[in-house]
Amino acid sequence: MTFSDLLEQVGSTGRFQVLHVTLLSMPILMMASHNLLQNFVAAVPPHHCAPHANLSMSSMGAGDVLQATVPLGQNGKPERCRRYVHPQWQLLSSNSSESLLKEGVEEIETQSCEDGWYYKTTEMSSTIITEWDLVCDQRALKQMSQTTYMGGVLVGAILFGGLSDRFGRRGLLLISNLMMAVGGTCAAFSTSFTMFCIFRFCCGMALSGLVLNSFSLIVEWIPTRVRTVVGTGTGYCYTAGQLILAAVAYSIRDWRWLTLAVSLPFYVSFLYSWWFLESARWLVLTKKPEQAVKNLKTVARINGRRAEADKINLEMLQESMKKEMACSKGSYSALDLLRTSTMRTITVCLSAVWFSTSFAYYGLSMDLQKFGVSIYLIQIIFGAVDIPAKILVTISMSMLGRRPSQCGALVLAGVMILINLLVPYDLQVLRTSLAVIGKGCLAASFSCCYLYSGELYPTVIRQNGMGWVSMMARFGAMVAPMVLLLGEDSPWLPGFIYGGAPIISGIFAFFLPETLAQPLPDTMQDVEDRGFGWKKDKRLPEKENLAKKDPSCVHLKESV
Repeated sequence: MTFSDLLEQVGSTGRFQVLHVTLLSMPILMMASHNLLQNFVAAVPPHHCAPHANLSMSSMGAGDVLQATVPLGQNGKPERCRRYVHPQWQLLSSNSSESLLKEGVEEIETQSCEDGWYYKTTEMSSTIITEWDLVCDQRALKQMSQTTYMGGVLVGAILFGGLSDRFGRRGLLLISNLMMAVGGTCAAFSTSFTMFCIFRFCCGMALSGLVLNSFSLIVEWIPTRVRTVVGTGTGYCYTAGQLILAAVAYSIRDWRWLTLAVSLPFYVSFLYSWWFLESARWLVLTKKPEQAVKNLKTVARINGRRAEADKINLEMLQESMKKEMACSKGSYSALDLLRTSTMRTITVCLSAVWFSTSFAYYGLSMDLQKFGVSIYLIQIIFGAVDIPAKILVTISMSMLGRRPSQCGALVLAGVMILINLLVPYDLQVLRTSLAVIGKGCLAASFSCCYLYSGELYPTVIRQNGMGWVSMMARFGAMVAPMVLLLGEDSPWLPGFIYGGAPIISGIFAFFLPETLAQPLPDTMQDVEDRGFGWKKDKRLPEKENLAKKDPSCVHLKESV
């Protein structure tokens, strides 16, 4: 008997699993709200320099004041960052010819916006841009706030990945829920941009803890045959979260109340997370079999299998996980991700896949204003495209396998982005359509790589592995906004980079082993024995290294 058999005995798809997966998926609905919150709380409204402070406006209209104080740019609209040193009332005269007027305006001395800015708040009544004047010379700070948030996600991936392997999934999940709730609340009431960035950094860390531990608790309590469907279902929660964000942002136009609204639900998640049971797999592998037996009995009772619950005891558990317990005697760390050639190949290829998927995804998703239509409409379209994309990738993963699905999604996404470079800017509908298809492919890639990575890494270092690839994804998300700065000199360059990265990583994904219908690996030896199919005969040195680290592991593996 293996652990999978024991899980079937207590009920692998019963009431417990349904309730367990549902409650773990609820916070995922709001994760998209924090990831994409920047599109709304940092929306840049149309703006221009405020009139001179000593200017009396009692006897003139706002249009006349604007014409006399702010020059027009090449696009015929008021300059955003310059104004006349002195009001030019002569420009209000309609008798001047256009040529003379233009010639005279070019010679008039201008200055920066000494008295602040006027903002047209039609889409958002208040944003961090209007709150702290993050425009003109300070416009780079807008990207800094998102980079800081993704930096928190990066640090959280490093921190929570190792800690949850050591201290358990449930405890770290509780901390992450509370951290997200408190961090989001404090960000909403920030009194300075620096304070806002600090608390957004905390929210980013919490998000990593939520993703890593929720995924592990889900996948380690369900059987192999439903992993694809459940993994895709949780992915749809993130998709629904994008639509929820658009609705909430449309209803709440103030950035403070919007930030608070998407943070409060995590207090509820924190309260009901106390109900969750720690992973029995993790408990056994960390020398806590008594608690694992207790949790399995609880699952059996919830699933209505009281007779089976009475049969479970410590001896049965130890017998069913004899191999895994023996192999867990060695200590494991992030270095084990590179210890053998098989693990090195998996880690390097997954790193490329996660980096490029996140890099291109956030490159497309975090600048909705560039499409020239309502940011609420674009958010809905970008969210809705995930629905058919994830249906197709689910079918593909179940029929063709994980590897071809991962490769295909990445390459197709890159091709769509590169084709967009050839489309004239005037064809906005076509450009937006190609971008939406590309974003859908990247969403499919995300859906695939979450499930695929969990199946590739063994239980003993799964959190270390998921933490590492998640860290690479967040690094990609941090770099993505910086690439946009390259577009000031070469408008085509950001799109070329965003499109090239997924194609290259699609090639890397081809070298990963297939996991379709394979049991979840518990030990590194399981990964080595599965291998890549085309190089099974070349792994004797790695087996010898594992035997030196834990001789009982190989012996038991061969005898079971």
